[in-house]
Amino acid sequence: MPWTEIYRPKKLSEIKGQDEAIDKLRTFLRNFGQGKKAIILYGATGTGKTTLAYVAASETNSEIFELNASDLRNRDKLNEVLRPAVEQQSLTNERKIILIDEVDGISKEDFGGLSELISLIDSTTWPIILTANDVWDKNFSSLRKECELIQFKEIDYKTIKEALNLILKKENKTLDINIVTGISIKAKGDLRAAINDLQMAVGMEDPFKILESDRNKETDIFNALRLIFKDKPNDNTLRIFDSVNMPIDQIMLWIEENIPFEYKGEELQKAYDALSRADVFKGRIYKQQYWRFLVYENILLSYGIASAKEGIKRGFTNYKKPERVLKIWLNNQRNAKKVSIAKKYAEYAHVGEKRAMAEFSLLKFILKNEGVRKELKLEKEEEEYLDKIAIAEQF
Repeated sequence: MPWTEIYRPKKLSEIKGQDEAIDKLRTFLRNFGQGKKAIILYGATGTGKTTLAYVAASETNSEIFELNASDLRNRDKLNEVLRPAVEQQSLTNERKIILIDEVDGISKEDFGGLSELISLIDSTTWPIILTANDVWDKNFSSLRKECELIQFKEIDYKTIKEALNLILKKENKTLDINIVTGISIKAKGDLRAAINDLQMAVGMEDPFKILESDRNKETDIFNALRLIFKDKPNDNTLRIFDSVNMPIDQIMLWIEENIPFEYKGEELQKAYDALSRADVFKGRIYKQQYWRFLVYENILLSYGIASAKEGIKRGFTNYKKPERVLKIWLNNQRNAKKVSIAKKYAEYAHVGEKRAMAEFSLLKFILKNEGVRKELKLEKEEEEYLDKIAIAEQF
């Protein structure tokens, strides 16, 4: 079971780094009926917005009725689902809280439902809590006027570190203090991501590898997959691969390997459809050498795959490395370097490319010379390829 679920806070005192938000929500619930009837909890992913709503319901002995953005698509759906919830008494408790999660996930085509939502907020007899990552879009201006706003801050890395050490203690696990600190820093305020990284690190042969990428500089492939497969698509999704230190073709292999671990049924079909379209553009790039198509390949692999799902996905998924296919791809990449070097030598020495390839075992000794490399105008990757061959032959 994912640690994010096992150690999800059960009491308000267990929610870390959001004292101001907790106090404001307490005041809102205590004084309900004397001011605005809805409140928006907004802030970055993984800072505890939804968790706070559930814990507040538990501590006030309130029944919680949850909806998400997909339930707000039109007036009829709202009247069918939400109106009875805001008008009827609780079935199990004296109190009730209406939770509408990820309200900023409403698409532009579905904004018609917002006016009906505002009308229901005006008539509700129960407090309504809405969550959002970003609620400052101009289309939400009328909704903001009807709600109190509570901002969730990115959690300080020291607070995250304390939480991670507590989890390790409860799990009776140990981890190098530098790894725990590194995980806390690179989480950039996302406690949920930090706990996922911690659980992954504990199960790794070399847990230091979890720190190989820094969220401030680059996103590792595991975090990129997590954002695509679990979060709702947004503008940042389109740029997620810009900060992954990996070729786009290799990223495609990772996505292809892990789609079945996240998607089922219609979602699976949509995801593979986006992947196949990306592969079509990849083929056009190599065939036509029209590199502008990389834009479309990137969009389909990021936003396209992320859009295949309904809403967001929770829980921990152990993503797998595409071992067999990746080895084939890496071997092809190495051969590509060999071919490109042989081609440059063939042009310079006025010999055939086939001869240059056939004599490559001798050619590599000539290419140890820095002057020859400069004369052939070898690229950095081609020189690295030759250096790796030389190192391997020493052993």
